[in-house]
Amino acid sequence: MRPNLKSLLIFLFTASLLCSCSSDKNTDRDHLIFRYNEHSNITSLDPAFARNPQNIWPTNQLFNGLVQLDDSLNIQPDIARHWKIVDSTCTYYFTLRDDVYFHESDVFGLDRTRTVNANDFEYSFNRLIDPQVASPGSWVMNNVALVKAENDSVVKIMLNQPFPAFLGMLGMRYFSVVPREGVEHFGNEWRRNPIGTGPFQFKLWEENLKLVFRRNPRYFEQDAQGVQLPYLEAVAITFLPDKQSEFLQFTQGKIDFMSGLDNSYKDEILTTTGQLQEKYKDKVNLLTTPYLNTEYLGFFTGAQTPEIRSLKLRQAVNYGFDRRKMVTYLRNGMGVPAEYGFIPKGLPGFAEISGYTYQPAKARALVEEYKAETGDLFPEIVIGTNSQYLDICEYMQRELEKLGIEVAIDVMPPSTLRQMKSSGELDIFRASWVADYPDAENYLSLFYSPNFTPKGPNYTHYKNELMDSLYDKSLSIIDIEERKKIYTQMDSLIVADAPVVPLYYDMAIRFVNKKVNGLGINPQNFLFLKRVKKDK
Repeated sequence: MRPNLKSLLIFLFTASLLCSCSSDKNTDRDHLIFRYNEHSNITSLDPAFARNPQNIWPTNQLFNGLVQLDDSLNIQPDIARHWKIVDSTCTYYFTLRDDVYFHESDVFGLDRTRTVNANDFEYSFNRLIDPQVASPGSWVMNNVALVKAENDSVVKIMLNQPFPAFLGMLGMRYFSVVPREGVEHFGNEWRRNPIGTGPFQFKLWEENLKLVFRRNPRYFEQDAQGVQLPYLEAVAITFLPDKQSEFLQFTQGKIDFMSGLDNSYKDEILTTTGQLQEKYKDKVNLLTTPYLNTEYLGFFTGAQTPEIRSLKLRQAVNYGFDRRKMVTYLRNGMGVPAEYGFIPKGLPGFAEISGYTYQPAKARALVEEYKAETGDLFPEIVIGTNSQYLDICEYMQRELEKLGIEVAIDVMPPSTLRQMKSSGELDIFRASWVADYPDAENYLSLFYSPNFTPKGPNYTHYKNELMDSLYDKSLSIIDIEERKKIYTQMDSLIVADAPVVPLYYDMAIRFVNKKVNGLGINPQNFLFLKRVKKDK
């Protein structure tokens, strides 16, 4: 009976927190609680496991790092007041604030908290590469030679080699500071008992039911008027797995915002030109911005099938469908047709190079040349995808079959797709690449031959010696304008060799209740709630 009693107590506490909002104006506190739904499962509140949006969003509320990115992707101080970089030795020195406290907890003894110091960062960063932790983010330390606390207030980081994107990488949630006392006390249960420094602190988690954070009364950041952040008293997260149910909760005012565009409701809330339908204009604000995400098809260039090995057929696929029509009718205009390179719009390094536009006559000619060269009169390709992108693949299937390319679609669960893509078992796979950090190097690393899977993210096993040499050269160039020139050269090579079919550059989309102010939107689609207010 004990587990049932515990669940009942949690339910009663949640109800008292979230349902204490009554119609009585004196007791109505709904404007102090921000509610959203996470339709995917949150697996951990340990920032060492913040590998996807569903884990990153809640850990953003709980933790801080040395630096943070604003909504324009500019690097700003966080716990580090300032820093200096010694380029000759690839060394970074970060000087910390002295007014940042960990959330209150019994693990700190009678004082129940303490200030963050440089030793905490040394411990937190080195924890990422501890095999006992097995963090999926251990790769962020690949280029780090040393992390050392020079004293309580200065953290020294040395790299193995120049890596200009490193400072921006430090804004990733993996690089959050955690207290050794909490990690060691909770052990395997640390994932659900987080202690951070963020604007909100952990209160309760009934997995797959409800997650609640409360305001951190010691948070160090203030707004421009000197008012302590955050403004809200609580954050409440539900776990309805169905996007249609989430949409209904939003329209009923039971959650405060939705992210993304799902087929189950896209035509209900948006016109075909990407505008709010008339009946929602008085209740909903639509926020959009370029999202650092390129949706694409990848060719496994290590395949033995002649269709995949043929540059002409790969180019024919790229020329053979109308990206603009696809975005208009399948995405309600929410996206930018990928008619340039692989680097998405919104990222430094995006250049309007000559990519692939819809040219069916040219595509047919390339198919005929392929047939003449190979003797394969009935070329056929198989696209591996999950159900979420079936409509896009079916659209391509119809268009390519008009050109004489037979297309089969293999629909599989997302986990199977990820596994088969990584192991080279799919000739063609639908994929997306969301920036881990705001530098085009992150996208171009997918085409660097030393990164062949499983060693890195080169899922296509594309290899070009010039590409590799340009990639190596870019790592030694600090000036972003000079680096962008090399990025453009690399992107042009990718277009010419066609190891991928860029589909569209995504848009971050948020539907926000008009009572909510200060939510904002950013090209990484990360959720930050410390400056959010709600009207009564």
